[in-house]
Amino acid sequence: MNALSLCCLSIHHANRALVGPVTVHLPAGQTLGIRGRSGAGKSTLLRAVAGLLPAELWVQGELHVLGSAVQSWTHGDPRWAALRARAVLVGQSPVVFAGSVLANAAFGLRHLVRLRQAELRDRACAALVEAGLWDEVAGRLDTPAHTLSVGQRQRLCLARALALDPALLLLDEPTSALDNAARDVVEAAVAGLVARRTVVLVSHDTEQVQRLCGHIIDLRVESDSAAPLNPA
Repeated sequence: MNALSLCCLSIHHANRALVGPVTVHLPAGQTLGIRGRSGAGKSTLLRAVAGLLPAELWVQGELHVLGSAVQSWTHGDPRWAALRARAVLVGQSPVVFAGSVLANAAFGLRHLVRLRQAELRDRACAALVEAGLWDEVAGRLDTPAHTLSVGQRQRLCLARALALDPALLLLDEPTSALDNAARDVVEAAVAGLVARRTVVLVSHDTEQVQRLCGHIIDLRVESDSAAPLNPA
């Protein structure tokens, strides 16, 4: 089964094509890298998959996410909320909420699933392990999240997404704001997801995409922008 299928998908503003056409068929459990220069539409394409495009943008073509044909869903369609709990987007700027490290890891889970407190904590802690952050925060789970470094915050955002047990994880430039040391740690966490999660990674870093992804597409700034899906 394909976790993600795009067939001749393009994204438009009024009569202007901003992205595409793009054709991708990504099987479940594999990793897709989307790379290209600034302005090529990488983040826009990822937001289309998550149903988070601005209202003034519209899509043409076919878009199937986790088996659902979503290209005709409107912005206010309640089905998007349910899908976004299974296809989770992690943005490039690490956003932490007021409260502790543990509360941040459990934030989305707390709002979407009815769990006992002990179960909530267990899932949040397991997500911190999977995100490669546990060893650094295990002794300070009640510490305010804003005291973490930028690289730790990025992995905390990843843990918050992983706590939902997503079928599809969408990562938008997860290391763009990090120094080389922090980038390497985040990359190691992402690499650990391979074969356990379906991951789509957006990055301008060609070498990073090559390191982490089994399949790659290149977006160019021109309107006929997408190169075909290729093995890395």
